Amino acid sequence: MFKKLFLSTVALLVGCVAFAQMEENPVSWSGKVEKLSGNLYEIVLTGEISGDWHIYDLGPYTDGPIATSVVVAGKEVKAVGEAYLKTASHRAYDENFKMEIGTCESGVQVAQKVEVTGEAPVAKLTIEWQTCNNGACLPPTDEEITVKLPAAEGAVVAAAEEKAAPVKKEGGKSIWAVILEAIAWGFVALLTPCVFPMVPMTVSFFIKSKDGKGKLYASLYGFFIVALYTVPIAVIILLTYILGGDAVTADIFNWLATHWIPNIIFFIIFMVFAASFFGAFEITMPSWMVNKTDAKSDKGGLVGVFFMALTLVLVSFSCTGPIVSSVLIKSTQGEIWEPIITMFAFSAAFALPFTVFAFAPSLLKDLPKSGGWLNSVKVVLGFIEVALGLKFLSVADQVYQWNLLDREVYLAIWIVVFSLLGLYLLGKLRFAHDTPEDHISVKRLFLAIAVFSFVVYMIPGMWGAPLKALSGYLPPIESMDFNLSKQNVVMQQVGAADHHNNPYPAKKFTDMGLKHIDGIPGFFDLQEALEYSKTAGKPVFIDFTGAACVNCREMESRVFSDPQIKEILNNQFVFVSLYGDVKTEVAESDWVTLPNGKVLKSLGKINTNFIMEKYKVNAMPYYIITDAQGNQVVEPRGYDLDKDAFKKFLENAVETFNK
Repeated sequence: MFKKLFLSTVALLVGCVAFAQMEENPVSWSGKVEKLSGNLYEIVLTGEISGDWHIYDLGPYTDGPIATSVVVAGKEVKAVGEAYLKTASHRAYDENFKMEIGTCESGVQVAQKVEVTGEAPVAKLTIEWQTCNNGACLPPTDEEITVKLPAAEGAVVAAAEEKAAPVKKEGGKSIWAVILEAIAWGFVALLTPCVFPMVPMTVSFFIKSKDGKGKLYASLYGFFIVALYTVPIAVIILLTYILGGDAVTADIFNWLATHWIPNIIFFIIFMVFAASFFGAFEITMPSWMVNKTDAKSDKGGLVGVFFMALTLVLVSFSCTGPIVSSVLIKSTQGEIWEPIITMFAFSAAFALPFTVFAFAPSLLKDLPKSGGWLNSVKVVLGFIEVALGLKFLSVADQVYQWNLLDREVYLAIWIVVFSLLGLYLLGKLRFAHDTPEDHISVKRLFLAIAVFSFVVYMIPGMWGAPLKALSGYLPPIESMDFNLSKQNVVMQQVGAADHHNNPYPAKKFTDMGLKHIDGIPGFFDLQEALEYSKTAGKPVFIDFTGAACVNCREMESRVFSDPQIKEILNNQFVFVSLYGDVKTEVAESDWVTLPNGKVLKSLGKINTNFIMEKYKVNAMPYYIITDAQGNQVVEPRGYDLDKDAFKKFLENAVETFNK
């Protein structure tokens, strides 16, 4: 039953991803770029239209159909002129609209000239269109096409801008940090009870090979393991990229990272795996699949080696499944290629011992014997799965403002989970498949000391301690209901019904449960901040942030917590926090209608659109300092944990503003 539940959950996840990207509109777009001269480029969007449908040309039409339109945004790029057709439209008089209208069929090409201005330009073109046939019209649809462009000639980009993290994506780690983490998980997977006993058994098989090709087959065995883990994810991503472009692939990852549906499903999957690790039930691949694969492994030669590798992958699924999920989920919050690279790193570490021991069989005698310690590894991973799975529920909670997992609730669960892990390591807690022991080993004792030390470190966080080492995992400190710090208590009043402790006359969006940076009160609406700046005579500090932005939390915990920086921001600036990922819908009077007629209703979309249009940036966290008219005072700054550099950034802004 549980096996069916798990497989159904995975199928539901795949279906949800497909549903999120599926559009009923029969038009699909792809983009390409051509250099014209100097820093001038032409981006051509090609629309393939199925059936007898058509779209309208660029118009414009007054009291007519929805004309196709293109809006350019992005980083270090600007539009040159208006969009234009490269293919001819079919113009005819339309009786319904009483005007001549141009229609376009499959193969239509819409072009837009752009000029690049920096070292890493990325153009984001939003194309909107309406699809009709002779009998019906579909609602207007839009799609964003992302095109990476060559650097501008002679461009120099500020280091702060290069470090800015993509909007609505967690991470901020370098690719090497992600690779090292994947390698570590690969070695951990070897220690699970599904895999470890197979190492000496499999290696012995290759050593005893009768045709003298044991080492060659062992090497190919490792190669096939890597291929079986890496190729499927690579094919899925590359097919998505080829068919829909990098914008569609990035949109899938953005959706996975921020939408409540995949986050809740990931949370449930992690809890199911944790229960399995604790011994509640066993998650396995269907027996017919494993048996059929195992039978084919007896054929010998390359085919036999391949099916031996496939058998290992299938048999070890119940132990490696959650680890693979952890690796992939963390990597999909980075660039498109990271899932492929990290899965390669994981599988290479996982497969390496099989080849190494085949080449040096004398090392096998140094391996510890199989036993109860393998189940202990599995149980420990179960506790870790519970802790890591909680992060997905937290992301959904922060983005959608459910307020279910405030910081102290999240910490309380972690403290309990790791306390139970410590008790398990000390032998005070046992599960059904554990082997009874009269005493604990020195290794388990030291692990228990490390775990309980971690618990002790977390406990002060229940009363407001910043816990900087965990800033990327925990909800923001402003979400706490109870905080011993006087400054933090004052901050809890910001956005609540009682505003008398807030030194700023903030009114708009204060009822949405949004949080300012700890100890730095301010506004949530830029216009209010600009108006206040006129009377206060101070520059405006724009904090473009996100509820589920890990980099934002790290900046707040490691940089904004510095007393000197906090003092400068409180005394020298008017502070405003603009959230770019909040799904809460604002009042109708605050809705924003784009030139193409699209209406933005959520605060996150409105703020993101404003930052992109006004300051030509699509990154969070991002820090912009302006005067009372919204003009930049100094070059903006992105994710950078250098406190001294950030302090200098603020001081330069104050000096420039006062000139």
